[in-house]
Amino acid sequence: MIFQSADILIPNKNVNMEKWAVIACDQHTAEPEYWEQVYAEAGDKPSALNLILPEIYLEDDDVNKRVENIHENMEKYISDGVFDEYKDSMIYAERIQSDGICRKGIIGKIDLEEYDYSKGSTSMVRATEATVIERIPPRIKVRSGASLELPHIMILIDDPDKTVIEPLADASLQKVYDTKLMMGGGSIKGYLIDKETQEKINAALGCLADPEEFSKKYGVSNKAVMAFAMGDGNHSLATAKAYYEQLKKENPDVAMSDHPARYALAEIVNLHSDALRFEAIHRLVYDVDCDKLIVAMKSYLDITENKCSQYFTFVCGGKEEKCFIGKPVSGLSVGSVQIFLDEYVKKNGGKMDYIHGIDTVKSLAERHNGIAFIFPDMHKSELFPAIINGGVLPRKTFSIGTAEDKRFYIEARKIAK
Repeated sequence: MIFQSADILIPNKNVNMEKWAVIACDQHTAEPEYWEQVYAEAGDKPSALNLILPEIYLEDDDVNKRVENIHENMEKYISDGVFDEYKDSMIYAERIQSDGICRKGIIGKIDLEEYDYSKGSTSMVRATEATVIERIPPRIKVRSGASLELPHIMILIDDPDKTVIEPLADASLQKVYDTKLMMGGGSIKGYLIDKETQEKINAALGCLADPEEFSKKYGVSNKAVMAFAMGDGNHSLATAKAYYEQLKKENPDVAMSDHPARYALAEIVNLHSDALRFEAIHRLVYDVDCDKLIVAMKSYLDITENKCSQYFTFVCGGKEEKCFIGKPVSGLSVGSVQIFLDEYVKKNGGKMDYIHGIDTVKSLAERHNGIAFIFPDMHKSELFPAIINGGVLPRKTFSIGTAEDKRFYIEARKIAK
């Protein structure tokens, strides 16, 4: 089975869950004040914050010390009995988002043997965006030598008939946590899924992966089945995969089939959930000559006043302009602009960041004297067909919901043997 039950660790009843749960480490990467407030909120209480490395600190001079502290904190939390362990379990989660809508998911483990993030992958679990290989080694530093993993990975299933997750809303399940989430993150409840219900989940997932049904659903033939598509946390899952492959190379004479690092804890969510909204991820470019960049961009993309299928808006120095791309170099607006920006920054210097929220990227552009590039949203029904027929999308093409609604760290799993 690709998605399985796991030995899941959840903080015990003595832990303040509102201080424990913190947002995914790859959020608010241009807002140090956000993470400063999270540290203030958590204080000296047990918190997942002490077991992760917010990516805003990845390039700091003290990053190695931070990683060392993370590993020490993991061992301490285990020895101090911070967790209750639920053997061979799955967790059903109901997350009330900042917009008040309930997002439902199931936490279990993904078999990394069934996941391949490389270009042209035909694995059952596939990346939805291009994986930046350079982003993996710094993250392996955290996973290598770690006794625990905490996931912010969200994996999507294409289940229009709602056969896998949605029936759990009416099931009688044991509640294992119930908490508000800090910093405007809404709230979340988690329930232990019994064995009989797990079997029903496995059967329903098996139907989604049936080759004949797959071919009918997507109108394809001779295409490898894709049962799972990455929603959030692509680079975290890629890091888990790379670390597992590294372990296999370092231990050629050791059977790794039952090693805990072969798996990664993740949450599966139905693409057709009303709570899922695909939102564009915008670009912030700064430490550049803005006027020079704009001139080069308009030439490279043949910006025209004629309406075209590909378009975007840039905001710079109080000026806002909608641009239609006369010479697309990718199948999506964001891809065409990304290709230009990658080439430009490599040749001319500058910094680029990926920002959720139009107001946020505009504000940051003003603060950094930079340029905000704003893109239209992608319709979520386009996702699975696009990956099946065309491969991965440009990196950071879309985001699932706002930054506040990203997955919070709650569950953990032992990955050291």
